[in-house]
Amino acid sequence: MKKGSLIFIILHLLLVFSVYSQSTVDYIGRGYKKHNLSDYVNAVADYTKAIEIDPNNADTYYKRGLSRNYLVDYIGAIADYNMALQINPGYADAYYARGNTKNLLGDFRGAIADYTLAIGINPDYEDSYYDRGVTKIHLKDLGGAIADFNRTIKINPRSADAYFARGNAKIDLEDYNGAIDDYNRTIEISPRSSDAYYARGNAKSLLEEYRDAISDYTRAIKIKPKYADSYYNRGIARMHLGDYKGAIADYNMTIIINPRSADAYCARGNAKITLEDYWGPIADYSMAIEINPQYASAYFSRAIAKLMIGLKDSAYMDLNKADELGYQGAYNAILEYSK
Repeated sequence: MKKGSLIFIILHLLLVFSVYSQSTVDYIGRGYKKHNLSDYVNAVADYTKAIEIDPNNADTYYKRGLSRNYLVDYIGAIADYNMALQINPGYADAYYARGNTKNLLGDFRGAIADYTLAIGINPDYEDSYYDRGVTKIHLKDLGGAIADFNRTIKINPRSADAYFARGNAKIDLEDYNGAIDDYNRTIEISPRSSDAYYARGNAKSLLEEYRDAISDYTRAIKIKPKYADSYYNRGIARMHLGDYKGAIADYNMTIIINPRSADAYCARGNAKITLEDYWGPIADYSMAIEINPQYASAYFSRAIAKLMIGLKDSAYMDLNKADELGYQGAYNAILEYSK
């Protein structure tokens, strides 16, 4: 073969390879941009075209898996992560992403296995420790969860999420003071965390420190004015302190924010009874029952309110319903009423 012909062939092959590679890069780049714009359908389409050109690029499968995950195509996402790992068994991010998708499918043990594999490749993989800890909470492995959050904090001492999650695990272990310490650290790192103030308020309520709890719920509300749970729990704390009117005001706000809160209607009814308002509670308990027809304590409480204004027959029907739904104390009340 002549030298000129050989050079021509080499140049031709280089040109073909260049065009081939450039097309792949273009599709991957377009897919990445579309993913960041939340255009996941077209991102998947671009990644698929890139894979058709180059089926051995682990990163493209990984990226397509991420887009499929946002499209709630969890099975397709896992298939892509599997392909990425088949091509590159040391791809820690693919194990981590597959673990996240398994979490969404409720496969918590499978998720933990993937997070562990990611950590085996990268021992300082902060997110894998954190998400493995969160997943262990689902499996009631609170000690294991705390160990993972400890490791997360060791890697990143400014991880507000890890302190917050560790505090939640300590709540479940009834270590309320330890939880408060973690929520304090969360707030120190992230002063605008309404959830941290709310959680710290809950811990203080469990320690019967109701005034301090109210202060925390109030701070949470200041940061997040439509925080229904903070209004509701502040109402409960105010009930414990005998501030029934303040409690009613908080339950009113809870209902304004969440009109389907059966608990708020029931709690407001309880507060009104203490103020000797019996018709108001009957209306509130009725609303709670309308929202949740299986709300046993609402039937029982409505029966008590009805008895206070002499509606004995109707009260008896509510007591029977509460007993039917398994409310403890309803049967004894029926016996007492039947005397």
